Amino acid sequence: MPGMTLQVVAWQGTARAQTAPAPRASQTISDGVVRLGFLLDMSGPYADVTGPGSAAAARMAVEDFGGTVLGAPVEVVVADHQNKPDIAATTARAWFDTGGVDAILDVAASATALAAADIAKAKNKVIVFNGPGAVRLTNEACSPVSVHWAYDTYALANSTAQATVKAGGDSWFFVTADYAFGHDLERDAGAVVKANGGTVRGAVRVPLNTADFSSYLLQAQGSGAKVVGLANAGADTTNAIKQAAEFGLTQGGQKLAGLLVYISDVHSLGLKATQGMLLTEGFYWDLNDETRAWSKRYFDRVGKMPNMSQAGVYSTVMHYLKAVRKAGTDETAPVMQAMRDMPVDDFYARGGRIREDGRMVHDMYLFEVKTPEESKGPWDLYKRVATVPGDKAFQPLSASRCPLVKK
Repeated sequence: MPGMTLQVVAWQGTARAQTAPAPRASQTISDGVVRLGFLLDMSGPYADVTGPGSAAAARMAVEDFGGTVLGAPVEVVVADHQNKPDIAATTARAWFDTGGVDAILDVAASATALAAADIAKAKNKVIVFNGPGAVRLTNEACSPVSVHWAYDTYALANSTAQATVKAGGDSWFFVTADYAFGHDLERDAGAVVKANGGTVRGAVRVPLNTADFSSYLLQAQGSGAKVVGLANAGADTTNAIKQAAEFGLTQGGQKLAGLLVYISDVHSLGLKATQGMLLTEGFYWDLNDETRAWSKRYFDRVGKMPNMSQAGVYSTVMHYLKAVRKAGTDETAPVMQAMRDMPVDDFYARGGRIREDGRMVHDMYLFEVKTPEESKGPWDLYKRVATVPGDKAFQPLSASRCPLVKK
């Protein structure tokens, strides 16, 4: 790809089980190999919350599945899209046209995800999202081949904003990442605030990967809002929280609401800076015996606990490979049908299901960050406040803007 610096890493699983004779694969798998693509942020603001950790989760899933499906080896292909939609689109097109990629099973960030989704729809190839949050992926941009797995802006806003308003935080000012995800998150959170009797006093748009938040935080302080909603993610969120503490924003009586905060963010910032913060996640390593067992294996491999997007990648890969096995082929239509027919029942989600708009519906969790005194270890960071059932967490189909939904 002329003019682009693109990191692409291919990795082939080691067969440990489910091995079938090679001739069978040649009859059922298009080119004898099942290739799974991951368009990730490997070095930018979202590298810590997707990046190498998501790639590691994908490889774990392939290994655990046995390294093959229908007798064909499974290969993981990773590219760094550098948070540029044009690179995401060009890479997706090349993968589908000449790279032999059967499906893209994550795209970090929403603007790049929307670009890749257009290519997948045009090429009739499966695409699944764990890293991006824009709810438009299951609304205006929905397609018969796309699935939104881990979370979205509606679910985050519906849980965190509602709980914050009910706790007395009824006036808000938003510091918003200036691209698709941030815009959707601000819109969805603002709607929840107003629906629960609160007010929105204003918002400021901040370019992606901003180092200095001072002017934006001064506007938030000047608004007099009780709550400053951070409609951003990754390094942008951690930078904003750090600088808000330096500005004395919370000491002045305002509260921060991190609308997308990952466990890695809390771990990096420390409990002193984040204690008491309400946040919503689709997964936490310490929920039960299953989540603890898988997360320990992940930690041994990666050196940190997984977040909801990284755990979601593992769940996605396993579900996709099960669908290929059930369908008896890697052809898109029967694989998508199998993915929709099968419930998602694993450590990540119980009784999850893929709706006609592509939303994988599952429970979400409202957490409060522990105080330093409550924590028993470096990753003991959350206490669960509530479990939000999937049908309450995500946008109802009655409100969907997806053209595939029949009303």
